[in-house]
Amino acid sequence: MQRKRFDTMPCPIARSLERVGEWWSILILRDALHGMTRFDQFQKSLDIAPNMLARRLNGLVESGLLERRRYSERPPRDEYLLTARGRDFRPVLWALLAWGNRHFAPEGASVQLVDSATGRAADPILTDRLSGQILDEPRFRAAAGPAAGESTRRRYDASARQSGDRASAEDRQYGDHHE
Repeated sequence: MQRKRFDTMPCPIARSLERVGEWWSILILRDALHGMTRFDQFQKSLDIAPNMLARRLNGLVESGLLERRRYSERPPRDEYLLTARGRDFRPVLWALLAWGNRHFAPEGASVQLVDSATGRAADPILTDRLSGQILDEPRFRAAAGPAAGESTRRRYDASARQSGDRASAEDRQYGDHHE
């Protein structure tokens, strides 16, 4: 059975999943962000079959997240370096780390994000770069963008109406102001 492809879908989440939606790819990026560059380093860290690792590394290179660079001619050996696109994946991993610690680590955090200067644990949040506001509902929502097709516009318009209906119901329940 042929796997469904997401790279031609108009959804940016689907397109992103086409590049990194397989768990080995995300773990390879995690290790690359920790400074690993060589095939044997990734293989040792992940305990992954060489053919699987080669396939995933090739996919990450094709997607522009890693760059392959030859470091030895005899024998021929390559290293895999993060591109700007690959480095831009860091906040996604940090968000996954925090989410995993919050919801799937009953024994406590085995890895945490810390302030490099103070060593204090950090709790990442998403903020709007322009306003500095925390990205949360109902203040922010996903909306159709300038390149959206008609079906995407209808879906997000319907979602916005539902959000507005929920907000109106809350206003009626709690009064016009929230404290």
